[in-house]
Amino acid sequence: MSVFASIAQSGQKAAFAENSVAASTVSTGAEGQNGAKFSIGIDLGTTHCALSFVDKAASDGEKVVQQVLEIPQLTAPASVQALPLLPSFLYLPHESELTEAERTLPGQVQQDFIVGEFARSRGAATPIRLVSSAKSWLCHPGVDRRSPLLPADAPAEVSRISPLTASIRYLEHLRWAWEQAHPEAPFDQQDITVTIPASFDPAARELTAEACRAAGFKQLTLLEEPQAALYSWIQASNGAWRKQVKHGDIILVVDVGGGTTDLSLIAVLERDGNLELQRIAVGEHILLGGDNMDLALAYGVARKLAQEGKQLDAWQTRALAHGCRAAKEQLLADASLQSVPVVVPSRGSKLIGGSIRTEVTRDEVLAMLVEGFFPKVAVSDKPQTRARAGLTQLGLPYAQDAAVTRHLAAFLSRQVNALDNIPGLEGNQEPGSTFLHPTAILFNGGVLKATQIEQRILDVINGWLDEEACEPARLLDGANLDLAVARGAAYFGYINGSGRGMRIRGGTAQSYYIGVESNMPAIPGMEPPISALCLAPFGMEEGTEAAVPDLQLGLVVGEPVRLRFFGSSVRRSDTVGTMLDFWGPEELVELQEIEANLPAEGRQPGEVVPVTLQARVTDIGTLELNAVPVGGTERWKVEFDVRAETADAA
Repeated sequence: MSVFASIAQSGQKAAFAENSVAASTVSTGAEGQNGAKFSIGIDLGTTHCALSFVDKAASDGEKVVQQVLEIPQLTAPASVQALPLLPSFLYLPHESELTEAERTLPGQVQQDFIVGEFARSRGAATPIRLVSSAKSWLCHPGVDRRSPLLPADAPAEVSRISPLTASIRYLEHLRWAWEQAHPEAPFDQQDITVTIPASFDPAARELTAEACRAAGFKQLTLLEEPQAALYSWIQASNGAWRKQVKHGDIILVVDVGGGTTDLSLIAVLERDGNLELQRIAVGEHILLGGDNMDLALAYGVARKLAQEGKQLDAWQTRALAHGCRAAKEQLLADASLQSVPVVVPSRGSKLIGGSIRTEVTRDEVLAMLVEGFFPKVAVSDKPQTRARAGLTQLGLPYAQDAAVTRHLAAFLSRQVNALDNIPGLEGNQEPGSTFLHPTAILFNGGVLKATQIEQRILDVINGWLDEEACEPARLLDGANLDLAVARGAAYFGYINGSGRGMRIRGGTAQSYYIGVESNMPAIPGMEPPISALCLAPFGMEEGTEAAVPDLQLGLVVGEPVRLRFFGSSVRRSDTVGTMLDFWGPEELVELQEIEANLPAEGRQPGEVVPVTLQARVTDIGTLELNAVPVGGTERWKVEFDVRAETADAA
């Protein structure tokens, strides 16, 4: 059964669908600034985590005193090294595999898992015990993200953990590393900014916030990764960024990370003689990144070995993928390297003697990555889809088309009219344009450390612009691509608390809609049609709320009901209360359906209660929804715990 219905007719239950996830109380805003000596930025990445921090007292505006924390971690049994990146890998060793001293860091409590560099290297040889891509699983709506799912292909005798637990473990390790280095500045007293993909839906945002709270993060803000990359570029320029962009510029941020491709558009505006930045569009969640490329390299190497008469099984191919990931990262980071050795472990008793040794060359990596994932395409090309098999293995919902450039073409084409409702930019887009024309490009993500990939993307986009007689887009030089997000998050936290420096105006990345089931007599074989009620329009700012007091709906309480909700990245003119009866396939995207059981509060189960709706964007960027009974003072706050089973409501 659905939740909300139009209450105009008598007695019939109908549907309400809800698109937001409520955040629990998190200390933010002015309260979060009290006593904080540092602003800490954390990049909770798919393949790496990083922590940067700004000394607030020693900084002034865009000139800040900023550092990156060297994170202690195991690199071998009982061997500790402090590194700027913490690989986002967690290894679950057999109880007899390592001693307590070999798997525990000095000063850390005993634990039955390993996080970081040693986890990654150990797991490359035993992938059935390696947890990876937890961030991608955390935003997977098709699974219960609190259930022990990982490692996804582990046999029954291997213990598993949930994507949420894995994320908590990485965050706890970063907190521990901070407290080891800065005992004079307790972590829970600092201002913390954690980054998320811009395309994370409300459920994934709330899960990230929940993981942070479980790890002991008190004064928390969430920030979109493309914005963090732009903040890092602003900070690194020492104020010179204003000379590199001008009013009317459209900056395209292309972020290709370990698990996702994130696309954002940010406009440069002028108000009262000062330049401002405003995010105007965010792409869809594209599960396409370094993980896909590692698998592609692994299958390429496996084919090469097969030609030599060395056939790999599925287990060895998975192990090879982890080896290819390390080889790819080394080759992209060091232009002087021409090849990197890779060892494929044996499954027999003679582990060392039976291992297969090969190598991954720079030419192989670049050919696979450039031509396979960044082909030259037309701007009219759309991501390719294929007919799916009736049965498929459970796993991550990777993008069907591996061509990042086709996803980029589709994104810019969908946003062709994005400037129409931006004050000061109306009419900037040439009539007859088939896609939104970016004037500058900022790259982010470890994959884009390869200059050949950067150049290919730039060439493809400028080819599209040339076809529509536009000036080529210029490249904005970024900071260290591995650390830009963490550094930008720390800088954002500093200016957010101090009021100094440039803020990027954004708000919600999509417009959000509630599905309302029409009230109609039962018709055999036909479900009542659904309308979509806009409750949170695009760009709704953090800390604000909106209500639809003039529209009464019926809220079904006391029994399980369905919650359906929708999002749109292209409908910009809809306001709070806009009701859509029809929409095109690309205008609205249905988000995860959730079930809930709203407490009856003394009413009969199944009773339909007349309510009005209120939506609020919390200070950390998540959404919460309240249903207020007509003539009453109580309210139902719909809180989604994004489980596979029925959710509850407060």
